[in-house]
Formats: sequence, C-alpha cells, structure tokens
Amino acid sequence: MAKRDYYELLEVERTATQAEVKVAFRKKALEFHPDRNPDNPDAEETFKLCSEAYEVLSDDEKRRTYDQFGHEGLSGRGYSGFGDVQDVFSHFQDIFGDMFGMGGFGRRPRRDAPARGADVRARMEVSLAEAAFGVKKELPLGHASPCTECHGTGAEGGELSTCATCGGRGQVAHQRGGFLLSTTCPSCRGQGSRAKTPCGACQGSGEVHQDRKVEVSVPAGIDEGQTLRLSGLGQAGRLGGPAGDLYVSVMVQPDARFERERDDLYYDLHVSYPQAALGAKVVVPSLEPAPEGEGELTFDVVVPAGIQPGELVRVSNGGVPRLGQRGRGDLVCVVQVDVPRELSPRAQELIRELAASFED
Repeated sequence: MAKRDYYELLEVERTATQAEVKVAFRKKALEFHPDRNPDNPDAEETFKLCSEAYEVLSDDEKRRTYDQFGHEGLSGRGYSGFGDVQDVFSHFQDIFGDMFGMGGFGRRPRRDAPARGADVRARMEVSLAEAAFGVKKELPLGHASPCTECHGTGAEGGELSTCATCGGRGQVAHQRGGFLLSTTCPSCRGQGSRAKTPCGACQGSGEVHQDRKVEVSVPAGIDEGQTLRLSGLGQAGRLGGPAGDLYVSVMVQPDARFERERDDLYYDLHVSYPQAALGAKVVVPSLEPAPEGEGELTFDVVVPAGIQPGELVRVSNGGVPRLGQRGRGDLVCVVQVDVPRELSPRAQELIRELAASFED
C-alpha cells in the first residue's frame, strides 16, 4: 500500500517553515500518542507515521530528496522510517521531554523491565571511488553497552528494591497552586527501583564500555554527509529488549584528479596548443576501479579542433551512479590548454611564421 504524503499527514503546506512543521508534529503527537489512545489500535501506527514525516521534513537534506523523488528517493538513500514507538522516543526525546513532563510520556524505563538499546552514531571515511561505486568496510566502534554481569540493572546479581521515594512509580507529585504536577523522581531518576548493592563490574551504572567492529555496506552513489541506518546494530537491549540502531554518517575524502558535483565528475583535461587547434583523440582516466588483474579503466575522448580553454567535453555516463536509481552522471572534462614555458629556436621560428600567417 502506498505511503501517505508527509505534508498531508502533518496537515502543513509544502512551503511550511521548520517552525510550522514542528508545531504541527507536536499537535499530532499529542493527538495520536499511544498512551492517550489505548483502545485505538491505529493510533500507534499513525503516531509512527507522523514521527517519520517530522523526521524527514525537519531535515533539509531529507526534505529536498522527498520533494524531488518522494518515498522511493528516501528509501534509495537508506532511510526506512521507525521500527517501533520506543524508536520514536529515542529519536525525539528532546521534544517529548518538553511536551510531557508527566508519567506515561517518554519516561525512563524501569530497571527491572526490558528496554531497547540506545542508538549509536558513528562516522566513516571513504574515498571518492568508494562512495561512487560502493564498498564494504569494517567500522570500529566504541560505546557504552549493558553490563553483562548485572544485565544492565546496575545491581549486584540483578537484585533491585522498590524506590522508597516514589513507591516504584518513577514520578513524584508536587502541588503548585491549584495544579498537581508530576516530575521525575530524584532518588531513582525515574526508574522506580534502586540497587540493593551496586554492581562491581559497572559500579552501579548498568553500562560498560564495549569495542567492536561492524561491516558496513556503503551503497553506490552515496554523497558527503549522508547517513546510513543499520537496524539493530546499535547498543544491545537490556534484559532481552531489542537492540538500537546504528547511524553511520559518510565522509568522502578529496580526490586528487576528480571533483564531484551531484552525480557528475569534473576532470581537468590538459591538452597542448596543437591539440586544441587541430583537434585530437586523448585518453582520460576513469574513477571506476578496474577489475582485479586488469589495468586502469579509461575513456577515449575526442577534442574538437579549435576548442578554447575552459570549454567542456562531456563523456556521457562516465560519472557517479545515481543512488537508488538507474543510470550515471557524466564525466565533464574541463579543457586546459598548456602553453610551453620554454621553446627551442626552431619552435620559436615556426610560431613566428604561424603568427605572421594570421596577419595575412
């Protein structure tokens, strides 16, 4: 079934500002939050879709992709939405923290309950060729992970006691004039329980540092600053909860020969004056790696007679594969006419003769 339009979901115009998009999302989040709609099975799905719409429309790059290519363009760039409601909370905890200061809305999970692992964010450097044609690379990660000794509870042997301050609710009530406000319990920090004896392996934090490596498949055509989402490869869940996701931001290293502009590659093509004047067939390197055991891939480029410095010669489909789509950009050769710094006496004589012929 086709996905609904993001602007339609949030009920905003396509020209809506970021502030207008945020206000619309907050309104929808309040309306369809699962805790406010326990008897409506469709509310949770609508809540997730509205959150997905906000994530895209509040990000300038994702919004441009969506406006140009729609849902297919986003999926081609590695975006696949949210897995569940906890995934939504982990992404927008700053918004939900502002919206809901009371229990039931984005509160901390209890220590003795399964909890989804946190998302992990990392950066990966790739060469221009790797970004253009895809690559599998091993990415080293170092981050906090639930302690295996106490199963992430922070308590020796996993033994917890109910917090005496909040009675296990994780929230404490305060009278403010005619209002009763609920805030996070300061003793258990909203978790409803405390360790009888802090775990010695993690000093009661419930987390330890973990170093690991993950193989990342970088799709052909990815560009600088774009992010890959690897579902379930983030921090491990606690007490059997699902793992978080891994978000990898791709950084592309500069290339000595080529510059990229969207899906096109630009190359400075140096030719001699005779080649520029008379025309020539020249060999231009390709960014694409050659199959193992073969020499460098090249293109035969025809330089037309009389070409001027700075003019362009295009090699169709010689550029970068389009991410999530068919076809490639072009290889754009920018002509640079090389003038020799030193000339032999005979060469000087010939050039003078040539200059004189122009005056006839």
